[in-house]
Amino acid sequence: MHDLQALFMALRFGGVMVYPLLLLAVLAIVVLLDKAYVFWRYARVPASMVQLVETYGFTWGDLGQQIGAFGPNHYFRRFFQVIIANRDQPAWWVESRAADEASLIEKSLGRGLWVLETIVTAAPLLGLLGTITGMFGAFKLFGSQGLVNPTGVTGGVAQALVATALGLFIALLALFAFNYFSRLHAQVMDEMERLGTRLVDHIRLDQQEQEVAREAA
Repeated sequence: MHDLQALFMALRFGGVMVYPLLLLAVLAIVVLLDKAYVFWRYARVPASMVQLVETYGFTWGDLGQQIGAFGPNHYFRRFFQVIIANRDQPAWWVESRAADEASLIEKSLGRGLWVLETIVTAAPLLGLLGTITGMFGAFKLFGSQGLVNPTGVTGGVAQALVATALGLFIALLALFAFNYFSRLHAQVMDEMERLGTRLVDHIRLDQQEQEVAREAA
C-alpha cells in the first residue's frame, strides 16, 4: 500500500505530460491483453492435428472431426475448411484459394500491432517533452538576483525525471509486447503454410490415385 502511495505521489510530480503517457500505457495494456487472448483462443493448433496432417495417407473424415472441435472463428479452421471445400478442384486452384484465406488471416492476426509499434516511438518522445517542460519550469526560477526558489528547482527536476522514466517504461512494455506477438504472428503463419502444403500434397496424391484408377479401368 505504501508503495502505491509513493507511486501516485511520484506521478503527481510528472506534470501535464503524465496524462497522455498514462493514456498510452492503457492502450498498450488493452492491445497486449487483446492479442494474448486472440493468439491463445483462435491461433493455436493441437499437436494431435499436426500429427494427423503429417501422417501419410490420413483420411479427410478424421481431419474434419478434428476441425469440428475448433470454434467457428478459429483461424486454422477457416484455413483448413477452404482447402477441404476445394479439394476436388485442381491443386493450383486450391493453393490460390488457400493463399487468399491465409492473407486475410495474416491481416487479422496483425491487427493492433501497429498501435504497439507507435507507442514504442511516441512514449519516449512524450517523456522527453515532459523533461523539457520540467526543466523550463526549473530554469524560470533563476533570476538576475540568483536562485529565487530552491525547492521549486527540485520540483522541476522531479517532473523531468518522472516524465522520462514513465515514457521509457511504457516504451519498453510496448516494445517487448510488440516483439513477442510479432514472433507469434510469424510462427502461426509459418505453421499454417506448412500444414497447408501437406494438405495440398495429399490432394495431389488423391488426384494421382484417381487418375491411375481411371487409366486402369
